[in-house]
Amino acid sequence: MAKPKSKYKRVVVKISGEGFCTERGYGIDKGRVDSLARELKAAHDIGAELAVVVGGGNIVRGVELSKLGTNRTQADYVGMIATVINALILQDALEKLGIGVHVQSAVEIHKMVEPYNRRNCLNYLSQSNIVLLAGGTGNPYFTTDSAAALRAIEIGADVFLKATKVDGVYSADPVLDPKAELFHRLTYSQVINQNLKAIDPTAITLCMENHLPIIVFNLRKQHNIQRAVEGEPIGTFIGSDEDE
Repeated sequence: MAKPKSKYKRVVVKISGEGFCTERGYGIDKGRVDSLARELKAAHDIGAELAVVVGGGNIVRGVELSKLGTNRTQADYVGMIATVINALILQDALEKLGIGVHVQSAVEIHKMVEPYNRRNCLNYLSQSNIVLLAGGTGNPYFTTDSAAALRAIEIGADVFLKATKVDGVYSADPVLDPKAELFHRLTYSQVINQNLKAIDPTAITLCMENHLPIIVFNLRKQHNIQRAVEGEPIGTFIGSDEDE
């Protein structure tokens, strides 16, 4: 049997805070984190250079905190710190599997994580380390989707993988509408024009302007990260009409 091989050399994976907790839960579930680490290791082991943008919604969401009366800018900074917590937990789980891991953050927290540096990130990736990217863009009002798109473009990634809790991009929320249609392929313009909510519009625009394909898929299904990296058609592929 042929050994699995990565289709994409360099990959940015966006893992939301939901990847760190049980379904419909909050906080950190060690079993989920260990499972996530194994999934990332499987993709790493077939030759992909992996940079992982980490969310923090399992701990706190800046938007939700602001609705409770906290200043929005302050709330978003708190959300950025939550992403650092998740990154450190995931780093520990990955290191226990024997993988070299570096955490870089757009929000500097000395003695805990490195500041984000593009050149250092590329150097770590070339040495078969996984790089965990925390702190979003380092600016309030920007989502981790936008951070993932930005980092993917900066480091010259071949694809942006967005791991979610559903099978891909739907015509409506599949939780609320059982008749919602799953799209297997979309163009950037279709996502924007149809106001599909699966990914932040700023992230879509960045990817469209820089010809970066996106794959939206279900993180909860075992081996899906590896399958996406191998180029197996899963979830929803978003690109231009010319993309394969």
